[in-house]
Amino acid sequence: MKLARHEKIIELIHQYDIDTQEELAARLNDAGFKVTQATVSRDIRALKMTKVAGKDGKSRYAILKDAVPELGDKYTRVLRDAVVSVDAGQNLVVVKTVPGMAMGVAAALDALRWPELLGCIAGDDTIMCACKTAEFAAGVMEKLRHILEQK
Repeated sequence: MKLARHEKIIELIHQYDIDTQEELAARLNDAGFKVTQATVSRDIRALKMTKVAGKDGKSRYAILKDAVPELGDKYTRVLRDAVVSVDAGQNLVVVKTVPGMAMGVAAALDALRWPELLGCIAGDDTIMCACKTAEFAAGVMEKLRHILEQK
């Protein structure tokens, strides 16, 4: 239920300029999610949302695309050193690693706690990551590539 609610929050903040927790709670309730302002507050923290200036100068909630959760040097190094390629097909993201490193990379991906990532299965050098939709898979692939490109 929390994952579906988080996905709906992401959809709503992209669709509307939402500037208060109360407005977000009302839109979630209208969408069939029975939430309180306290639940919305926890969701905002979990999704690492922030307020940004909207087109009209009024603030609104957003998830910054460049914001990468703090992984720590260990996981960042594992991702950058071990990942060979990232590709998506339908709702799956396939991550290729150097031999023997798939489990470590899968642990780093789990540490990201991206709401659109349902789970990962790791072999020796390949990880299959399941996402709820093909759109989410493309987003996970883009975010992972962004982490890999950072120096």
